[in-house]
Amino acid sequence: MSRLVLRPLRLDDEAVARLAHEELAGVFGFLIFAREGEPWAAYLDRIEGHRRGVGLDEGMVASTFLVAEVDGEVVGRASVRHELNAFLATWGGHIGYGVRPAYRRRGHATAMLRGCLEVCRDLGIEQALVTCDVDNVASAGVIEACGGVFEDVAPAGESVAAKKRYWVPTGL
Repeated sequence: MSRLVLRPLRLDDEAVARLAHEELAGVFGFLIFAREGEPWAAYLDRIEGHRRGVGLDEGMVASTFLVAEVDGEVVGRASVRHELNAFLATWGGHIGYGVRPAYRRRGHATAMLRGCLEVCRDLGIEQALVTCDVDNVASAGVIEACGGVFEDVAPAGESVAAKKRYWVPTGL
């Protein structure tokens, strides 16, 4: 199997990233924090600022946005939140990831989560909170395969489904 690489978005990723965003519309989206009509270079600058903790809207935390690439193909995306606010501590967790439909069931989600755990470790996070919808059996399996220890289920909120909550060691 080819090696999955997590990397930041680049200028030349615009077409594939926008296609992936359309593929995942209504599920979770690909281009998090994208703004309608925003030039691509401005979007890249803004998410780089988010990584550094600059230009965050109210309620946001610093985060690292990465794409997953295998053999030159963008197969998914991931985000690592550098800390937890109240919403993330209940429903969102430290790590969010998604695989494009054409690339699912190939082990990419597991490789992405493992890579994100390395990012968490580099940020000094000892245990990463990772969540998934209660009916997402595939994601729960990925989290458990990466060492996730089930804690509880957060009930549905005003705009979010109920979530299974897991703590995953980062190896720190």
